[in-house]
Amino acid sequence: MTNEEAITAVAEIARNAGGRALLVGGSVRDGLLGGAALKDYDFEVFGIAPDRLAAALAERFRLDEVGASFGVIKLQHFDIDIALPRRETKLGPGHRSFGIECDSSLSLEEASARRDFTINAIYRDPLTDEIFDPWNGRADLKRGIIRHVSDHFCEDPLRVLRAMQFAARFEFRVAQETVEVCRRMDAENLPCERLFEEWRKMLVKGRKISLGLGFLRESTWLRFYPELAALVGCEQAKEWHPEGDVWNHTLAALDAFARLSPRQEPDEDLIVGLAVLCHDFGKPIASRYDPQKRRFVSPGHDTAGVAPTLSFLRRLTNEERILAEVPPLVKAHMRPYAMWKSNAGDSAVRRLAAEVKRIDRLVRLCAADDSGRPPAKPDLECLDWLLKRAEELRVKDSAPKPILMGRHLIERGMKPGAGFGRILCAAYEAQLEGEFYDIAGAKNWLEKVQS
Repeated sequence: MTNEEAITAVAEIARNAGGRALLVGGSVRDGLLGGAALKDYDFEVFGIAPDRLAAALAERFRLDEVGASFGVIKLQHFDIDIALPRRETKLGPGHRSFGIECDSSLSLEEASARRDFTINAIYRDPLTDEIFDPWNGRADLKRGIIRHVSDHFCEDPLRVLRAMQFAARFEFRVAQETVEVCRRMDAENLPCERLFEEWRKMLVKGRKISLGLGFLRESTWLRFYPELAALVGCEQAKEWHPEGDVWNHTLAALDAFARLSPRQEPDEDLIVGLAVLCHDFGKPIASRYDPQKRRFVSPGHDTAGVAPTLSFLRRLTNEERILAEVPPLVKAHMRPYAMWKSNAGDSAVRRLAAEVKRIDRLVRLCAADDSGRPPAKPDLECLDWLLKRAEELRVKDSAPKPILMGRHLIERGMKPGAGFGRILCAAYEAQLEGEFYDIAGAKNWLEKVQS
């Protein structure tokens, strides 16, 4: 059974049990926008008691009732969630501090009042294709507006970041009344995994990321992200940055990233997108006005950006891969031009690959950086040069793998111990310098250093 067949089956089961199952949220919104079919479908079922609905569904599907206490039933093997109309009562601060009471007798208007935005409060009957739009969401879709549904919006501060990523993804503007509501809201110790998911969606799916971050500034939520707030008003040399301050440059670079990205590997897009977002975090620290040059300069801003990048990322996630792989890109984002200018050798390219893990990531970051200076046209000659060199050395999409390993030392009769690490580190340094290229050369190198 396909998802589409399961959707029809759920609606028929609800109808036969005396209720009505309506699709709502992203699948309806994106269908009206003419976008690609979603993987996730959300139902809201009216006019049927929870126990009766679960029993009827269990005759056709295997159920996952992990969300039953929240009035949600999941169908195993399908990307379908089924919810009952419910009343939510704010019990305290935080994203999860709600009291929930299922009430299948709620009207569609009452039930939909708890949803976030009008564009997500449009319902569709999959059996009849009827549309129910109690908050005029279709009009907002046509006008490209993100507008909150009701006063319940302010009960969940995560919705501010949802507005941010929706603005970036759909190139919509946030209604002024919604901006005003967001200004009065507080982050309330939101769980970092939920925060990070909204940032992830903006960077991986966003078509015009500047709109999302522009809303974040307009809603005054930059106050929760001091590393971003510091970019506003940080001046740059107009000769190199006609677009204005570092904030304007970062937004233009992110839009260039979205425009240039192949969008085929979400994990890679996230790493590079975060690096573009953070790449100039060091400028507010390093920038100063040089009276001799009569312009602002920011020497060492690449290295200075590592600490604020880590500070920013750690408030969003504890994913080790993110924390380990984004900062080196920030630190190295000025290197390609310097290496091209000096015609750096193979060892420098290999060392750069070892530092940033993937040179193709760094090239994407630098292409976005150089394209983020409108109306100046990007000059990507140095990046073409670096990418070609990396391909020739087979380090375009991975760091050089150590040739000499511990097992090779054991084969020579050496016993594992503290000395192993020192030898292997020295061997890797020699490999990066081009002293050997294969295991035979590595063993010859080892003989020489031990003799």
